[in-house]
Amino acid sequence: MSERKDDPVLSWKPKLDFFPSTKQDIRATCKGERSQIYKPSTELVDGLFLPPNDPKKLNKVLKKQVKDTSGKNWFDMPAQTITLELKKDLELLKLRSVIDPKRHYKKGDSKSKALPKYFQVGNVIESATEFYSARLTKKERKATLADELLSDRTLHEYRKRKVREIEEKNRPAGVAKWKIKKHGKKRR
Repeated sequence: MSERKDDPVLSWKPKLDFFPSTKQDIRATCKGERSQIYKPSTELVDGLFLPPNDPKKLNKVLKKQVKDTSGKNWFDMPAQTITLELKKDLELLKLRSVIDPKRHYKKGDSKSKALPKYFQVGNVIESATEFYSARLTKKERKATLADELLSDRTLHEYRKRKVREIEEKNRPAGVAKWKIKKHGKKRR
């Protein structure tokens, strides 16, 4: 089969040398001489982005491209984007020692206000043997940790009891109690 000359040939060659070959070329571009490769950031060569010749600018571009992970020791866990739901759940986890009176946790970083940068969220899948003993029903399952805690009956009773104890402790006793009632009444 013979090729006709009107058929377009699909090939692309860069018009310019991408990387300087010698140290002198690098120094010349770093000193601010106008080279053919350097274009303003809005201009593209043949529709492609060319990396800058300046080593400092090139390092900046490379640092932006590196993924933000926790490192090899933590299996390159990526940094999460924090949504409002995740933020509430993380704050609740910091205050977990207040939620359950029977459990005691290490002090850790509960006093620091900064949220963790690297974390993962998952679902606990129960095994088939725990079908009747430790399984949550569909009604008990909630979307967030906050919803789950608010719907928990035992926690609700504990919170109510604690609030009542604090109110009784702060309530004035003796004559001061009658003075408060006296100011609250309307005179005729």
